[in-house]
Amino acid sequence: MGTVGSPEKAELVKAQGCDHPILYREENFTDRVRELTNGEGVPVVYDSIGKATFEGSLDCLRPLGMMVTYGNATGPVPDFSPALLAQKGSLFITRPTLMSYVAKRDDLLWAANDLFDVVKSGAVKIHINQKYDLKDAAQAHRDLEDRKTTGSTILIP
Repeated sequence: MGTVGSPEKAELVKAQGCDHPILYREENFTDRVRELTNGEGVPVVYDSIGKATFEGSLDCLRPLGMMVTYGNATGPVPDFSPALLAQKGSLFITRPTLMSYVAKRDDLLWAANDLFDVVKSGAVKIHINQKYDLKDAAQAHRDLEDRKTTGSTILIP
């Protein structure tokens, strides 16, 4: 399952193996996840949106589920009481940062090698869907912020 903002992005994620793209602007994604899981919820939610989807993402979790919040596309997650996690089923939440995981050189090398091995195996495909001249970096950032991009975006010197 994956939430997307447009029918075009739904087709893209389907092509990448997502069985159930959910158009979160057109339907209640929490209700849809509950429907698809027969009311059980999912074990993990990865949320890059932030403020707009935080509460709904928590509501998609089954008891003892884990939410990974890693983005703020709509603003930072609002303050909340840890008691909310207990009320919703003894949930776990984390906010990882890459620098915490690769602070030591050995960890950085392991992570980089692991990533390259996964890409080389074909398990993950990298799609470069936008290229901008370096002089157009500001436009690239605007397009990213306006959700006009998909896949990877690169700047060319």
